[in-house]
Amino acid sequence: MLEGGRSKSRVSVRTSAWWRRALVPFLILVLVGVLSMQGIRGLGQWLVVADPLERARAIVVLTGHVPLRAMEAASIYRQGWAPEVWLTTEARSAEEAAMARLGLQVTRGETYNRAVLERLGVPHEAIRMLSEGAHNTAEEVKLVARELERAGGGSDRVIVVTSKAHTRRVRALWRALVGNSPRAIVRYAADDPYDPGRWWRHTGDALAVSREVFGLMNLWAGFPLQPDRR
Repeated sequence: MLEGGRSKSRVSVRTSAWWRRALVPFLILVLVGVLSMQGIRGLGQWLVVADPLERARAIVVLTGHVPLRAMEAASIYRQGWAPEVWLTTEARSAEEAAMARLGLQVTRGETYNRAVLERLGVPHEAIRMLSEGAHNTAEEVKLVARELERAGGGSDRVIVVTSKAHTRRVRALWRALVGNSPRAIVRYAADDPYDPGRWWRHTGDALAVSREVFGLMNLWAGFPLQPDRR
């Protein structure tokens, strides 16, 4: 009886391994289909979304693309759309851990973001660092939703600032992981150099598009692949 159980377990492991190997070419085929349907130009633009601004509990700066996201958050704050700016933080990477073991200090992105916000007129007391580190955008979304619930105050929304190509996936992740309440108003950094009409001409833009498309397909498929740990 025990041997039979082990045999079934081995079959299950082999099936799982086969599924993972088959998933990559399947996603590539889906990507080709998306490119065919949307067109090269249309795909780059399709990734960019922006929700109308509304009064919110806080403006959230997702990690990455320093200082552009923080600059946009400061602009939204000065317009009076929210009383606070929240900064998400990245979980410590293996590289940072190695630097620490060597006794070398690492200045993290959220430290620069705080400095940018203060330089652009956001008061020190209006900036809140979310101490729990996140490995990826999905974890950031969950963290912000929990913080919004804890903060209370009657508001059921936050303004989330990210980069242009990342906006559609942030919106989709929020809806999939959090739902429609509380709500995220997704905005992008105006100074982001991403060119949606000619994204294939620049390595950085091409990498951003491929990452976002694969990330969206992974989300729609129910996360068969674990999101990247930055």
